[in-house]
Amino acid sequence: MLLAEEAGLDLVEISPNANPPVAKILDLGKLKYANQKKAAEARKNQKVIEIKEIKMRPNIDSHDYDTKMKAVRRFFEEGDKVKLTLRFRGREMAHMELGMQLLNKVREETATIAKVEAEPKLEGRQMMMVLAPR
Repeated sequence: MLLAEEAGLDLVEISPNANPPVAKILDLGKLKYANQKKAAEARKNQKVIEIKEIKMRPNIDSHDYDTKMKAVRRFFEEGDKVKLTLRFRGREMAHMELGMQLLNKVREETATIAKVEAEPKLEGRQMMMVLAPR
Protein backbone atom coordinates (compact mmCIF):
# COMPACT_ATOMS: atom_id res chain seq x y z
CA MET A 1 0.00 0.00 0.00
CA LEU A 2 2.94 2.32 0.76
CA LEU A 3 4.42 1.71 -2.71
CA ALA A 4 1.08 2.55 -4.32
CA GLU A 5 0.70 5.76 -2.33
CA GLU A 6 4.26 6.86 -3.20
CA ALA A 7 3.58 6.28 -6.90
CA GLY A 8 0.24 8.12 -6.69
CA LEU A 9 -1.63 5.05 -7.98
CA ASP A 10 -4.13 2.53 -6.61
CA LEU A 11 -3.55 -0.94 -5.23
CA VAL A 12 -6.03 -3.16 -7.10
CA GLU A 13 -6.77 -6.73 -6.03
CA ILE A 14 -6.69 -8.82 -9.23
CA SER A 15 -7.56 -12.32 -7.95
CA PRO A 16 -8.67 -12.39 -4.31
CA ASN A 17 -9.21 -16.18 -4.25
CA ALA A 18 -5.57 -17.04 -5.04
CA ASN A 19 -3.18 -18.06 -2.30
CA PRO A 20 -1.65 -15.51 -1.63
CA PRO A 21 -4.09 -12.93 -3.14
CA VAL A 22 -2.74 -11.14 -6.23
CA ALA A 23 -2.72 -7.33 -6.29
CA LYS A 24 -1.35 -4.80 -8.80
CA ILE A 25 -0.35 -1.18 -8.52
CA LEU A 26 -2.12 0.70 -11.31
CA ASP A 27 -4.47 3.58 -12.07
CA LEU A 28 -8.01 2.33 -11.28
CA GLY A 29 -9.65 5.00 -13.46
CA LYS A 30 -7.66 3.85 -16.52
CA LEU A 31 -8.55 0.21 -15.81
CA LYS A 32 -12.28 0.98 -15.58
CA TYR A 33 -12.10 3.08 -18.77
CA ALA A 34 -10.32 0.29 -20.67
CA ASN A 35 -12.90 -2.29 -19.52
CA GLN A 36 -15.74 0.03 -20.53
CA LYS A 37 -14.22 0.52 -24.00
CA LYS A 38 -13.73 -3.24 -24.42
CA ALA A 39 -17.39 -3.89 -23.50
CA ALA A 40 -18.59 -1.20 -25.93
CA GLU A 41 -16.50 -2.73 -28.74
CA ALA A 42 -17.98 -6.18 -28.04
CA ARG A 43 -21.53 -4.73 -28.16
CA LYS A 44 -20.76 -2.95 -31.43
CA ASN A 45 -19.71 -6.20 -33.13
CA GLN A 46 -22.86 -8.09 -32.13
CA LYS A 47 -25.38 -8.98 -34.84
CA VAL A 48 -29.00 -8.41 -33.89
CA ILE A 49 -31.15 -11.11 -35.49
CA GLU A 50 -34.30 -9.68 -36.97
CA ILE A 51 -37.41 -11.51 -38.12
CA LYS A 52 -38.29 -10.56 -41.69
CA GLU A 53 -41.79 -11.33 -42.93
CA ILE A 54 -42.70 -12.56 -46.41
CA LYS A 55 -46.41 -12.50 -47.24
CA MET A 56 -47.85 -14.73 -49.94
CA ARG A 57 -51.17 -16.02 -51.22
CA PRO A 58 -51.82 -19.72 -51.89
CA ASN A 59 -52.34 -19.18 -55.64
CA ILE A 60 -49.11 -17.21 -56.18
CA ASP A 61 -47.73 -17.05 -59.72
CA SER A 62 -44.36 -18.71 -60.44
CA HIS A 63 -42.52 -15.44 -61.17
CA ASP A 64 -43.88 -13.79 -58.02
CA TYR A 65 -42.86 -16.90 -56.07
CA ASP A 66 -39.32 -16.72 -57.50
CA THR A 67 -39.07 -13.05 -56.50
CA LYS A 68 -40.17 -13.83 -52.94
CA MET A 69 -37.70 -16.73 -52.73
CA LYS A 70 -34.86 -14.44 -53.86
CA ALA A 71 -35.74 -12.11 -50.97
CA VAL A 72 -35.86 -15.08 -48.56
CA ARG A 73 -32.36 -16.19 -49.62
CA ARG A 74 -31.05 -12.63 -49.21
CA PHE A 75 -32.49 -12.46 -45.67
CA PHE A 76 -30.76 -15.74 -44.77
CA GLU A 77 -27.43 -14.43 -46.14
CA GLU A 78 -27.80 -11.40 -43.87
CA GLY A 79 -28.38 -13.76 -40.91
CA ASP A 80 -32.03 -12.91 -40.31
CA LYS A 81 -34.94 -15.23 -39.58
CA VAL A 82 -37.85 -15.35 -42.02
CA LYS A 83 -41.53 -15.60 -41.15
CA LEU A 84 -43.60 -16.83 -44.10
CA THR A 85 -47.25 -15.80 -43.93
CA LEU A 86 -49.90 -17.22 -46.24
CA ARG A 87 -53.13 -15.24 -46.25
CA PHE A 88 -56.32 -17.00 -47.33
CA ARG A 89 -59.25 -15.00 -48.66
CA GLY A 90 -62.81 -16.08 -49.35
CA ARG A 91 -63.12 -19.53 -50.89
CA GLU A 92 -59.37 -20.16 -50.55
CA MET A 93 -60.17 -21.25 -46.99
CA ALA A 94 -61.70 -24.43 -48.46
CA HIS A 95 -58.31 -25.41 -49.98
CA MET A 96 -55.86 -25.30 -47.07
CA GLU A 97 -53.87 -28.13 -48.69
CA LEU A 98 -52.69 -25.69 -51.41
CA GLY A 99 -51.19 -23.45 -48.75
CA MET A 100 -49.56 -26.42 -47.04
CA GLN A 101 -48.08 -27.57 -50.38
CA LEU A 102 -46.65 -24.08 -50.96
CA LEU A 103 -45.02 -23.94 -47.52
CA ASN A 104 -43.59 -27.45 -48.02
CA LYS A 105 -42.18 -26.33 -51.38
CA VAL A 106 -40.47 -23.37 -49.66
CA ARG A 107 -39.14 -25.72 -46.95
CA GLU A 108 -37.63 -28.07 -49.58
CA GLU A 109 -36.02 -25.24 -51.56
CA THR A 110 -34.41 -23.68 -48.48
CA ALA A 111 -33.46 -26.98 -46.78
CA THR A 112 -29.74 -26.46 -47.42
CA ILE A 113 -29.57 -22.90 -46.06
CA ALA A 114 -32.33 -22.86 -43.42
CA LYS A 115 -34.02 -24.94 -40.78
CA VAL A 116 -37.67 -24.82 -39.73
CA GLU A 117 -38.00 -23.10 -36.38
CA ALA A 118 -41.81 -23.10 -36.20
CA GLU A 119 -43.87 -25.63 -38.15
CA PRO A 120 -46.70 -24.28 -40.34
CA LYS A 121 -49.75 -23.48 -38.24
CA LEU A 122 -53.08 -21.92 -39.00
CA GLU A 123 -54.20 -18.83 -37.10
CA GLY A 124 -57.55 -17.61 -38.34
CA ARG A 125 -57.18 -16.89 -42.05
CA GLN A 126 -53.37 -17.01 -42.01
CA MET A 127 -50.93 -19.90 -42.12
CA MET A 128 -47.46 -19.13 -40.74
CA MET A 129 -44.05 -20.80 -40.68
CA VAL A 130 -40.75 -19.47 -39.28
CA LEU A 131 -37.39 -20.39 -40.81
CA ALA A 132 -33.97 -19.68 -39.32
CA PRO A 133 -30.59 -19.69 -41.11
CA ARG A 134 -28.29 -22.69 -40.56
